Amino acid sequence: MGQSIDLNGAALKIFNHHLYELSKGLRPLAMMTLSAAAAAQVIARLEAVGIAHHVHEACPERVNVVFGSRPAVKAVRQFMVRPLCELSAEHDFMLGVLLGYDREMQCARYLSRAAAADAEISGAPPLGFAADQFAALPDQVGLAM
Repeated sequence: MGQSIDLNGAALKIFNHHLYELSKGLRPLAMMTLSAAAAAQVIARLEAVGIAHHVHEACPERVNVVFGSRPAVKAVRQFMVRPLCELSAEHDFMLGVLLGYDREMQCARYLSRAAAADAEISGAPPLGFAADQFAALPDQVGLAM
């Protein structure tokens, strides 16, 4: 962590591999986390070959460069507006599927994150009405149903 990635080594090989997978339709989207200097090189190459991209700040020293099909990049631009760890369960799922992650694992991740979010929201005490109590409620308050 915190190391600057020079696009001359392994990062260049990874970038080229992402381009290959995109060109073969194996995935609609790729993402790399890079230093600003390395990101500038990646962006220049993407622009030279006409590949859509979006730059998202990961932390003060690094950025996420998301690139691939225009519709996928456009979708990501709309929901990747805060740190990745703060994405909703739905947006996290969409990003994972677009990046080509295992769909079944993404489903399990989504269900886990959605359940955790539901648990946070439902931290309030329940209303305390049983289903059969709702039937008597209109009579108790003088409402006819």
